[in-house]
Amino acid sequence: MANFYTDTPQYRHHLQHPSMKRIVELKERNYSDKETYDYAPMDFEDAMDSYDKVLEVVGEICGEIIEPNAEAVDHSGPTVQDGRVTYAAATQENLDALNKAELMGMGLSRKYGGLNFPMVPYMISADIVSRADASFQNIWMLQDCGETIYEFAEEEQKNRFLPRIVQGETMSMDLTEPDAGSDLQAVMLKASYNEKEGQWYLNGVKRFITNGDADIHLVLARSEEGTKDARGLSMFVYDKKNGGVTVRRIENKMGIKGAPTCELVYKHAKAELVGTRRMGLIRYVMSLMNGARLGIMAQSVGISEAATREAWNYAVERRQFGKAIIEFPPVYEMLANMRAKTDASRTFLYETCRFVDLYKTLEDIARERKLTPEEREEMKYYSRLADAFTPLGKGMSSEYANQNAYDAIQVHGGSGYMKDYKCERLYRDARITNIYEGTTQLQVVAAIRHVTTGTYLQRIKEYEAMPVTPELEPLKRVLSKMSQMYEKLVEIVVTPKDEEYLDFNARRLVECAGHVIMGHLLLQDANKNQELFRRSAEVYIHYGQIEVVKNYNFVSKSRIEDMAYYKPDLTV
Repeated sequence: MANFYTDTPQYRHHLQHPSMKRIVELKERNYSDKETYDYAPMDFEDAMDSYDKVLEVVGEICGEIIEPNAEAVDHSGPTVQDGRVTYAAATQENLDALNKAELMGMGLSRKYGGLNFPMVPYMISADIVSRADASFQNIWMLQDCGETIYEFAEEEQKNRFLPRIVQGETMSMDLTEPDAGSDLQAVMLKASYNEKEGQWYLNGVKRFITNGDADIHLVLARSEEGTKDARGLSMFVYDKKNGGVTVRRIENKMGIKGAPTCELVYKHAKAELVGTRRMGLIRYVMSLMNGARLGIMAQSVGISEAATREAWNYAVERRQFGKAIIEFPPVYEMLANMRAKTDASRTFLYETCRFVDLYKTLEDIARERKLTPEEREEMKYYSRLADAFTPLGKGMSSEYANQNAYDAIQVHGGSGYMKDYKCERLYRDARITNIYEGTTQLQVVAAIRHVTTGTYLQRIKEYEAMPVTPELEPLKRVLSKMSQMYEKLVEIVVTPKDEEYLDFNARRLVECAGHVIMGHLLLQDANKNQELFRRSAEVYIHYGQIEVVKNYNFVSKSRIEDMAYYKPDLTV
């Protein structure tokens, strides 16, 4: 039987990272739930065994049901009639399978019926689901919106909505509008409060809403009359049972066809305020988006894994000129780079998840009791790292998903262009990953301050202090030279104090930081398991070195005035 967890030993490697002991102890509050819930772990080993067993179930469902259904879902897709969406039959089968296995609300507290999983095993499941069918991951992963309700809603709202998510009800995040895409400050969906009824009503249009006919919606709306900026926006929860929202149409997309992307019309729809007025974009959406970006990282890694496997299997079987094409250097170089980029994306994903786990869990504990000074410092430290690694990881892993899907088709040659082969669908599905939840360019905007303030460099130096076995020392020395080049590059760009010049070179600086960090993470993986990771570490560090040198040469050999070459002539 196919199992997408057990056939990928990288998952257990990342699940067994030394930081997991601290993460699990914090998440389980020293295993206090064991007195109340019979499925709560007794100790660390019991918790890890639970994660492993649940992920085996996820892997089996993905290998036996979701992946075999993926082509049918892609061909039929969801439909809309009378303002309501119907999933493809195979999509509903996927949801039913995961609901039957009680795999909704994985990250939610046991108080609401959830499994109380940390982010690491939760994102491993998202990674696995994405390898099986990236479009289905978009529906299943939106359960993560429940975390925003958990963090910011009133207790009474949590008690009403969160158990419904665990029981299988679907969610959506309704943010974008026809005139408000990346610029969410421009959101104009109107929220009006009826004093007599004590009730909020929503009116307007939302566009590009994934899973837009979900049971429970988180909605960004303008609650403050006369405002036009972020300070006039609040967050609301809308319950489909109350009516008032119809689906005008489902977008006809290039890929991710199983997940309905909807245009929604709100007409006097009842809704409830979440948290405090005016904080919708400033605080709540930022939290929501960071969680969503982790989900897109996992989706990107899953697509990369699927593309790499498809290309490898085809290259082994396809024979030309009397031998398998994998024996030709241009092909095996391509495959080695695909595997290295996949492993690099995955190790970066789970490093980011560990940072998120540590700071989010401490933040949650702070709602229950006062943190110690040491815990406050720990929370601040990991919060900063999570804030730095999330945009960098989302940007780079989504770009690698696109590159790997592209290369998978190239390995297949003309066959890859045909719908007979899975890589054609992977190519279409991958294309959105570096666009939604913030384009790569916007991820650079979020990441560049961590270049200029030294967050990445400080973390790189911490990686450099970690020991490796003697045979890996040459790779560590290469990374040290890359780090020195990166540090010099930052100095060259920052010293002139020219914001436009910094913006012009921001992506080069951010990518250099990413190459060095991914190289170090793979090196540490190889230090623990050379058989599994050494080849990827060697290939990726060599690839990253070339990219860092290329960016260094571009910046060091150009002048600020050279930006004029690239500026558009707006008089034409």
